[in-house]
Amino acid sequence: MSEPVFAQERGKDLMADPFGAGEGNLFKQVLGLHAVARAGHRRSLSEEGDMSLFQAVRPNIVQSIRAFRVPELAAEAERLGQHFLYANCSHAQSKAEVLGTIATSFLFPKHFGKNYDALHDCLTDLVAHCGPQPGFVVVLEGLPVVTKFDKDGRETLLEVFRDTAEFWSERRVSFRVFYSFA
Repeated sequence: MSEPVFAQERGKDLMADPFGAGEGNLFKQVLGLHAVARAGHRRSLSEEGDMSLFQAVRPNIVQSIRAFRVPELAAEAERLGQHFLYANCSHAQSKAEVLGTIATSFLFPKHFGKNYDALHDCLTDLVAHCGPQPGFVVVLEGLPVVTKFDKDGRETLLEVFRDTAEFWSERRVSFRVFYSFA
């Protein structure tokens, strides 16, 4: 089974050069996992099983984090061999800052355009071209509720993640997004 990619791993300074050529680059890690996934066994959506924390959660969904806790979601992603992507947006005050936080947290490449289309491309096509994926658990914590990132901005951001979930659903890859507001 392939190793999950954590955008923020404990004990490692992945943020020293998140967009560069170093080992912290998410897309380089995904490419590395591609070779491992071909050689090993990946769990399919049907293999998550009855004991999964996600037993009652559809495999491709964007939903409020509600009763889930971030450490439990991270542990379940690891148990399932899925990528865990986490962004704490609680200090962001605008669309640009939210997208910048997501880009930095998810280790997007330098060319990320900090707009919704670029976000969608980085979450879909760019990763899909790296080969088969084991699944994703995404946490967007503390999305701001401020004038510069109003209800329309929040809804548009979540719609990008819904479209991404649909993209991965068509490829039979789970993509679960959990979010909370600040």
